[in-house]
Amino acid sequence: MTKRPSIERVFSIFRDLNHIPRPSHHEEQVADYLCQFAKRLHLEYERDKENCVVIRKAATPGHEGAEPIVLLNHMDMVCVGMGNPLTDPIEAYEENGWMKARGTSLGADNGIGLSMALAVLEDDSIVHPAIEVITTTNEEDGMSGASQLSNDFLKGRKVINLDSEDYDTITTGAAGACLQFHRIPMKPQAVPNGKHRWYCIRFEGGLGGHSGVDINKGRCSAVVAMWAILAAIYNEYDFHVASINLGEANASIASSARIVVCVPSGEACEFVKSQQDMMNEWLHEEYPQDPAMTCSIDKCEPQDSVIPIETFEVLMGCLEQVPQGVVKMSEVMPGTVETSNNVGRIVTERDHIFVSTHTRSFSDSDMAQLSREIAQTFRENGAESEVVMLAPAWAENQQSPFLQMVSDTFQDVLGWRPRMVAMHFVLEAGFFVQHYPGIQIASIGPRIVEPHSTSERVEIKTIDDIWQVLLELLKRLL
Repeated sequence: MTKRPSIERVFSIFRDLNHIPRPSHHEEQVADYLCQFAKRLHLEYERDKENCVVIRKAATPGHEGAEPIVLLNHMDMVCVGMGNPLTDPIEAYEENGWMKARGTSLGADNGIGLSMALAVLEDDSIVHPAIEVITTTNEEDGMSGASQLSNDFLKGRKVINLDSEDYDTITTGAAGACLQFHRIPMKPQAVPNGKHRWYCIRFEGGLGGHSGVDINKGRCSAVVAMWAILAAIYNEYDFHVASINLGEANASIASSARIVVCVPSGEACEFVKSQQDMMNEWLHEEYPQDPAMTCSIDKCEPQDSVIPIETFEVLMGCLEQVPQGVVKMSEVMPGTVETSNNVGRIVTERDHIFVSTHTRSFSDSDMAQLSREIAQTFRENGAESEVVMLAPAWAENQQSPFLQMVSDTFQDVLGWRPRMVAMHFVLEAGFFVQHYPGIQIASIGPRIVEPHSTSERVEIKTIDDIWQVLLELLKRLL
């Protein structure tokens, strides 16, 4: 009787990955790990200038004539809740059938899929065609790895992408995205004369989440909350903002913010302090889906400088004009967001205020138009805008024999047929279609909930289910 390849090796590799720093733009160590993994198995590998790695394994003997198959993943993750993503390991644990992390994002996106691909390479009992396991960099914050792949980096034209987060679906399309960085010039000025009181306004406990798949769930962005409270104070009193540190990642709904302000002593101080209860009542009423988001206002130490009021007004004016959340729902895909925009981070730097915007759409033309309008809003106010990532939308032919085979495999292995859907997140597939004409891509994966947040978790049973689907699919592709 043939021994079934063990899912335990998948978990073991995932534990290894979670002890290797892998935030976007800092994937060198995990790229080293992949190369060493290939060397240990005596497999051919290639590493490009962006640290993308492809590992190639020959077909199971007797199946050398089969068309090669590509297993696609990315090696970076969104690091939320970590004091230092370059040194802090991820402490994963299991609870009630789910794998979670203590106080940080888990990295199941896309560490679980990558662990499956590596486990396939390692186990010679698995029957498969020639395999290319490609792992890209910076998928979560610009997709520079996928966008700069050379046209000869891959030979295969059928791709199983293990980066889907919806267990009961085959992702056959994804929105395009435009990530932009905006910088509002600033010359910090001295604190005004007179007696002032200093306060730190904090928003904490928000659900946050993925700025694509969670954008229509009614969650509170700290951007909206920050704008509301600062507008209220600005409309009543003279005050100054010293610093803003808002948001966790460019691709996440901001779940926290820290704003330091100073106000003249007297009635103004009482007004600022009174905003705490008013703000919490507003959050409770406006965002019942996000019950843990709270506002606190406490005295703090004085700062050395403040943001000029003119610069603050530019920031507030831009945020008032830039869309936040769902812009348009799809007319052809009921219940699906077609176009959205998310302000991910706002940070005061030495000579500017940094703002990131992430625009997504299934229509490349609509995405381009909205992105231009957002950039124009900032530029008209003296800011610089930079396109950091421009990823095309992607759509597969759901009737293709390849996708039907993937669907049939789910039916035969798990007893049910998955939905075929297009998702309002960005996948690298659009770049692969550009680089490799004729390529076909099916994206599958286990059930991952709340990616890009400290609540990220993956349902353990679904990991084993997708593992079994993957193994059977590799046999059928011979």
